[in-house]
Amino acid sequence: MEPIVVLVIASLVLTWNAIKVVKQYERLVVFRLGRTIGAKGPGVVWLWPFIDRPTSVDLREKFYEVPSQTTITKDNAPISVDFLIYWRVINPEDSVVAVVDFAGASRGIATTTLRAVIGDIPLDDVLAKRDQINQVLQVKLDEITERWGVKVTAVEIREILPPKDIQDAMNRQMAAERHRRAVVTESEGQRQATVTVAEGDKQAAILNAEGDRQAAILRAEGFALALQQIFNVASTIDDRTMQLQYFETLKTMGAGASTKIVLPLELTGMIQQFAAGFSAGGTPNPPRSG
Repeated sequence: MEPIVVLVIASLVLTWNAIKVVKQYERLVVFRLGRTIGAKGPGVVWLWPFIDRPTSVDLREKFYEVPSQTTITKDNAPISVDFLIYWRVINPEDSVVAVVDFAGASRGIATTTLRAVIGDIPLDDVLAKRDQINQVLQVKLDEITERWGVKVTAVEIREILPPKDIQDAMNRQMAAERHRRAVVTESEGQRQATVTVAEGDKQAAILNAEGDRQAAILRAEGFALALQQIFNVASTIDDRTMQLQYFETLKTMGAGASTKIVLPLELTGMIQQFAAGFSAGGTPNPPRSG
């Protein structure tokens, strides 16, 4: 009875070890008697005991941090650069068979590639064109890691540190540039203010001239209207009214203290006409024209 129990227990243990449950993000690269038979999973995978040897491969995206590396730019400026490499396995079998330590191999390739890329770019471009450098590094690393069954999805430079003397020079340059922009902005503001004041003065002068012109027109129209009214009134006065006005003037002059009175020649004719009018009918005749 005991041998049967031992046999059953051994069978259960072998069966348990032969069955593997592979997660959705994993694959098992199976070596059967030293040769790969492909990647298995996900789900339940059967392995022959003592014959099959599985190696688990994670298909999720990962990243490696490349520590700070000192590189020389095209214009011989030493800088320190550190960056991240994002990658994922696309061929589990090649990632196991084609490379021993992908993490170490990728760091070495990334370091040499970084130095090659930075060595072809001036310092100013390294600082200003970080995105382009990321793309170049990604393409070059992806070309190398493709044979390992790995896809480099992104490369991100985190920090670029120039030497201290270069940093000081850059700070002075930025301060000078900010000062220049401030001066330009202030000058532009003054120019705009001057233009605005001049435009306001011009508009005020135009309005004043227009007001003066309208006032002159109104005064001229009022003067013309007054002359027209005087002319209309004067045209209604006859000769008899003028004669009476002359007599009234003589009366006023006679009441004065002067002993000498100068009479105009026209007055003699007017008196004769006035007297003739009374002698004819009691009503003075109108003066003759001419």
